[in-house]
Amino acid sequence: MKISLLQQMYKDILAGTLLPKESYYYASSLNLCVGQSQERDELCDLPSTDVSIRSHENTVTPTTDDVSHNLATMNFSFCPREVILLQLTLIKMLVAKVESQEIEFSTRQKYCEVLLLLLKETKADSKLVCLLSSHDQLLSHIASRSLASLVYFQLKEENAVNVTWLTFTLKSLLEFPMCTQVAECLWTLTAVLKDVMKDKMLPKPGILKLLAPLDAALEGFYSSILQYHFDSQLYSSPYSEAANNLISFVDLLEALLASRTQLEVPLRCQRVLFLKVSYVLNLINSSIHYFIKKKFIMLLKKYVLYKPQEDAVSGSQLLQNPYLKEDMLALSNAVLQVVNLTWLNAVPLGEKASYFGSSEALSGDDTQGGSDQTVLRALSLTVLKTLEFKCQNSDTEAEIKESFQNSMSHLLMFWRNNRSDSLHSHPVAHHCEWLSLVFIEQDDDMWEAAKALLLIYLKIDRLRCDAVDNLSWEEEESWKFRTHASGYNPHCILLFFLEKIAFDSTVLLDFLISSETCFLEYLVRYLKLLREDWHQFVNICNHFDSKHGTSQPFSSIKPAHQEKQSCVAGVSLQNACCEPEPQTLIPSASSHKCLVFTTEQDDNEVAESNQSNSLLCNDNTSLLGSLQSLVNYDSSEDSELESVGKECLVNIKQMPLHKEHETMIRETVCSYTDDKQNTLRSEVLPLKQKGSNTSSSLACVVSSDNIIPLRTMLYKSTKCLEELQKAISRLQRRNLFPYNPSALLRLLNHIEKISKNMNSQ
Repeated sequence: MKISLLQQMYKDILAGTLLPKESYYYASSLNLCVGQSQERDELCDLPSTDVSIRSHENTVTPTTDDVSHNLATMNFSFCPREVILLQLTLIKMLVAKVESQEIEFSTRQKYCEVLLLLLKETKADSKLVCLLSSHDQLLSHIASRSLASLVYFQLKEENAVNVTWLTFTLKSLLEFPMCTQVAECLWTLTAVLKDVMKDKMLPKPGILKLLAPLDAALEGFYSSILQYHFDSQLYSSPYSEAANNLISFVDLLEALLASRTQLEVPLRCQRVLFLKVSYVLNLINSSIHYFIKKKFIMLLKKYVLYKPQEDAVSGSQLLQNPYLKEDMLALSNAVLQVVNLTWLNAVPLGEKASYFGSSEALSGDDTQGGSDQTVLRALSLTVLKTLEFKCQNSDTEAEIKESFQNSMSHLLMFWRNNRSDSLHSHPVAHHCEWLSLVFIEQDDDMWEAAKALLLIYLKIDRLRCDAVDNLSWEEEESWKFRTHASGYNPHCILLFFLEKIAFDSTVLLDFLISSETCFLEYLVRYLKLLREDWHQFVNICNHFDSKHGTSQPFSSIKPAHQEKQSCVAGVSLQNACCEPEPQTLIPSASSHKCLVFTTEQDDNEVAESNQSNSLLCNDNTSLLGSLQSLVNYDSSEDSELESVGKECLVNIKQMPLHKEHETMIRETVCSYTDDKQNTLRSEVLPLKQKGSNTSSSLACVVSSDNIIPLRTMLYKSTKCLEELQKAISRLQRRNLFPYNPSALLRLLNHIEKISKNMNSQ
């Protein structure tokens, strides 16, 4: 064989030009020479086979173009290994060009003739199967990709499954574990599945024709490979043959789940993990190598999220399939059963993942000692999504209550025991804060988790209201306490998150625009709840203020007939805390019928004020400056003057206090004229006026019996939603928003009206 011919062939195929010679000539050039002696081919370790020609298929994506380009331009001394690698690369390129619509039809037809000759006239399939068992890992891997491409090509062109490949696959699966070399078989099957799913015309009939003959063998193989004793030395290294088999099987299970979305009636091999997930749960809790354990945990997360691949159909469509509903219920029951048996806390989490460019951390870098937060989030989200599915398919509150509370208590303990290094110095004062702390670094997981807890909250609330016409006051307070104690109160969860992002509305806007999170669905559901549950939202906001020392407990400002209810609500919120912090109440100055704060210009006092977040006048500019928005939404030519997300408080007049820091101090004057009217008005005044000294006074005129809270949390959170509404409206007017946000805007406008009506009273 002349290497120069292969080099020229590579150049022609790469350019997409018509091959000038006869198709037989090129098919002969691509005939794999695997029959040479091992003396001439020490690197390949290839078995001797006949050099004659027969049928098989080849399809590959040109993922190694750069490598093959180097091979084509090098001067070879006819090394068989290098020649075979170049031949495999050319076969892959031919299949990719046949599928490309950018190539002229006549050229694609010529490429197709060459491939069909390889299938009909050479034994390319048998030779590729032989190459799979090569000790040369690169050669074995490229051969599996080439074999998968040929299987796909023949399936598409002739509507038939390659017999040689099918026989090899069945033999490998059925003979396991007597024959342990099965990874290459799994690689090829996974690659074929992915190639078929990429084809817009082929998926449904192609997947059925491909998997139906393998269905029973794959189901049996699942049980065989996952019933192993994983505590043996065979699985102590991720580089062993046994570990390689498991890792390859994870990839196949992911592809099987992705292919399931194409069939109305799934095959048993596509359902087997749902129905026998206990095998995977036992493996995760074994002493198998951590890398393999992590692969299975991430796979389990994909199963409960209904997202086997990026282009899979949405979860709502999948749930219309009765088989998937049955399978998800089986998976949820199995997961929750082991979670309630302390399985979750028995799962050992490794340390943080590998360090960039090295296996060791830099000196002074605080990266060691913490648990793997990626796995922590994956396990947590798996539990939350199974809880969601279990709750959605329960008919009574009693069915949900015990299982949900037990599972959440184990999950909260799991979070406490595996908190990251950064959380050790951050005392968690309330169970509802855990969600934002655990998931803050992974946006898509965070909103999936928040949505799951919101749906659970809504389902339990609906069931308890349906069970009794008029709930007693004690039942309402008990319900509120449970939502805080189990960490799933939706108002608390959102407020803790808004605190983490410094109430920056542009962060929320980024989530809405992104297609990678379910934040839109979450926000719409939450705003509908907020519209009906505004009073409870206000109560929780005021308790946030009292916890940070900005006001008295909310009960102190309520009318007489509501004092008892609000006080108990505040107590239940406190009692739900896992690490309660002492409350700092605002001292009353009843003798003067006013409350006066004096802020001296002393560094210590300023630092203390900033640390406690006790005044509404604390400036959020520095916090927002550290949160760089992903997109500058005011950068268009006709942008309005206001900057969305950079102003957290309304009607602020800014005046420089000192030359060294151009920050503004707000003064709020709160007037409370009558206990029956319960009115609250805010007025912002500049700190320095003519005749003022270097100190400032914050005066709240109140009645002799009541003290009005500053309502910092309520003000900041509603202002953040208001800014979000304005930003969405502005983008919609300019046709810059990626979808129609009309329904969302109606909800945001309604919340704004409720807020303004409350402030005007």
